Formats: sequence, structure tokens, C-alpha cells
Amino acid sequence: MRRRPEADPYLPGHGDPSYAVTNYDLDLDYALENNHLSGRATLTLRACVDLDELTLDLHALKVVKVTGLKVKRHTHRSGRLRLMLAESLAAGDEATVTIAYRGVPKVVPDKIGEAGWEELEDGVIVASQPGGAPSWFPCNDRPDDKATYRITVTAASDYLVVANGQRTDQRRRASRTTWTYEMTDPMATYLATVQIGRYAEHKIRAAVPMTAAVPPARRRAFDDAFGDQPKMLDLYIRLFGPYPFDSYRVVITDDELEIPLEAQGLSIFGSNFLNRDWDSQRLIAHELSHQWFGNAVTLESLKDIWLHEGFACYSEWLWSQESGGPSTDHRARHHWERLSHLGQRLILGDPGADDVFDDRVYKRGALTLHAIRLTIGDDAFFEALRTWVVRHRGGNVRTEDFVRLVEKVSGTSIQGLIDDWVYSGTLPPLPASNQAAPA
Repeated sequence: MRRRPEADPYLPGHGDPSYAVTNYDLDLDYALENNHLSGRATLTLRACVDLDELTLDLHALKVVKVTGLKVKRHTHRSGRLRLMLAESLAAGDEATVTIAYRGVPKVVPDKIGEAGWEELEDGVIVASQPGGAPSWFPCNDRPDDKATYRITVTAASDYLVVANGQRTDQRRRASRTTWTYEMTDPMATYLATVQIGRYAEHKIRAAVPMTAAVPPARRRAFDDAFGDQPKMLDLYIRLFGPYPFDSYRVVITDDELEIPLEAQGLSIFGSNFLNRDWDSQRLIAHELSHQWFGNAVTLESLKDIWLHEGFACYSEWLWSQESGGPSTDHRARHHWERLSHLGQRLILGDPGADDVFDDRVYKRGALTLHAIRLTIGDDAFFEALRTWVVRHRGGNVRTEDFVRLVEKVSGTSIQGLIDDWVYSGTLPPLPASNQAAPA
């Protein structure tokens, strides 16, 4: 059995590897008029080693009460909630702790960037990648500690609340409505989300249940901009295997956003992406593909971010060819040429916290996949991607896992290729095109 890793060095001050959370039950009450959040979080957890204390992540919000576990005392400083236990937990023991908290949520500042619960002009957006989850609930904020979730949110009745998973209840009481969602597939903390806005929800005909939450005045623009999303889904199901969750949602904020945002089972776009330009269409495809690569199969630590962003960027190029645009190979060679004129010191397999979301990670990651595809052939390549999702769905992975799987599926050693593309700063040449038929 693989030894559990230490907390992610790219996110110091987040996560505790000494225990794992198996379920979060979050009961939230939010007042939009003063951006005040009251919450009660019940965490079901399992000790990985003998424990006499637990450390959770909770930013800016005030802890009101801790119940469940017998706790001698607790301290809450610098976003870390320490619970000193009255009775120790032995490795393997399971326990439940409930934390009541309240306050004005604030984004979490990290070296990589700010993330978390934010006010919109009229509503809320929660974008937690990579370290924003503690802005709205106490958690073990590590991407390799996945859990199931029940998220209940009470807010003003003239707002729609969207969260991860299936909506299992909706109850209106006077001017306030309580919404309940359940995510039964394991989910990393940074992928948990709540979206609140004056949205109208409508269904989209697709291979899996698909809905959109859109400001009513934006509906026509949405229908035009997102008209190809069901076809994107069909392509990815064909290439990557069955869609990994029960449903897929998109949320369109009336506000403009710098970039779209991913969460498990849904994606969030600003109104500025409601157009047919390639830069918008590729991002619609990009965020959808993250449901396979990043959400169902999640990195173990942020140094392997290319296993998310390289795969999603390559998915853009696959959609380009499928939709009648430039071929995947054309896109790859175009971006290879662009990268060849940029600095080559970035190491794809460990880019450092400063460069974890650098565009070179996205493009070089996609080029690495294209090099593998040209080396092992289309049949083995797409079989490897489908096997990757089946084998690791709900789990966490490292680059080494991907290399072993590709070599096993293809019968071809790719370690030298990986050394050149992932662990060297120099940009290698792409293999010659095999002029493969469209995927």
C-alpha cells in the first residue's frame, strides 16, 4: 500500500496527512445583504496514524462550537484550527466532529493566488482552486484527501443555489429557500462549490443529464455560444469513456470573469464567454474535459498539475479537429513553434508554485500527450486514456502512474520520452506526424 504523502509543499499551511475525511455534511445559511455566512460542518474522518490532535483548515471565519469528538481545547490561528483531543484516536479509528462557525467569508491568499468564496455584483461565486475551500468550510484541504459531500444552503428565495452533485431537496419557507445537494462520488476539497445568483435553470438535451443556470437576459446568447456542448460531450465519451458523474451543469454569471472555473460536476463561466469565438469554444471544451481529467482522476500533489491541464488543453485540440477546425496535429505544431521561442527553464513535472498555472504547463503538457500518441499510435493512446479513467476514478495519481499504465497498455517504453518532455527544461522536437485519421 502506498505511503500517504506529506501535505502539498506548493500549498504550505494547508492539509494534515495524519487523517482522512470520508464525508462532509455542510449546513450553511447565507445572508446576501451583508455577506454573512453561518455554518455547521460535520466531518466523518479516519485516523491514519495514532492521534492526540487534529488540524483543520478554516480561514477568517469564527469558530463558535466544537462537538462530537471529545476535545480538551481548540485554537484557531492563521487559518489553522487545532483540536486537542481528550481521548486519543488510534490508527484506523473513525470519528465524527461537528464545527459551528460564522462570519464574513474572505478569499484565501496563497503564493499561487487568491481563491474561495467571493461576492458577485448580485450573488456569490466559489472558486476554490487550489486552496480556497477553507474560505467557507472547515476541511482537510489536500487534493489527495477525497470525500463525499452533502451540501445544504439556505438563502433568499429569489436566488438559485447550485452546488455539486444531485439536488435532493428544495424547501421554501416564506422568503428563504433551503437547497440540498449530494455528491456521492469522492471529491477533492478544492472542487467543492456553491453558486448563488438570479439564475433561471433549464435543461439541455445531451447524452447525460445536463442543465444550465443562466441570467434570463443571457439565455439567447447562451444557447448560441454553448450550442456545441452536447457534441463535445459525445466526443469525449467516445475518446475517454463514459462521463464519470451523474450530471453536468454550467453556471453563467452576469459578471465578466477573467477565466472559467471548474468544479466537480459543473463549470462556471462569465458572461464574456458567451460567443462563438475559438477562445470561448475551446474553454467550454476545456472545462468539460476536466470532469475526466482533474475531477474523476485527481492529482496527488500540485507538482503534477499537467495531468489536469495538459489533458484538458489537449482535449481542446481534439475538439478543434472534430468541429471542422484545424487538426489536432496542426494545433500541436503551432503551439510547439510558439513554445520554442519562450523560456525553456520550466520543468513540466515540477514547475514550482510560481508557475503551476503558467500557460507553458498547459501547452507543454498537451504536447507531451501528442508526442506519446504519435509514438504509440492512436489505438493504444486512446485505450490508455480510457483505462486511466476506469482504473483511477475517484482516486489520486502521479506522473509515474500514468507512465506505467501507458507502457502496459501499449507495450512500448515511454520513459525516455517522459524524461525529455516532463523532467527536462529543453523543448524536445515532436515526432513526425503519422497523418492519423480524425479521432
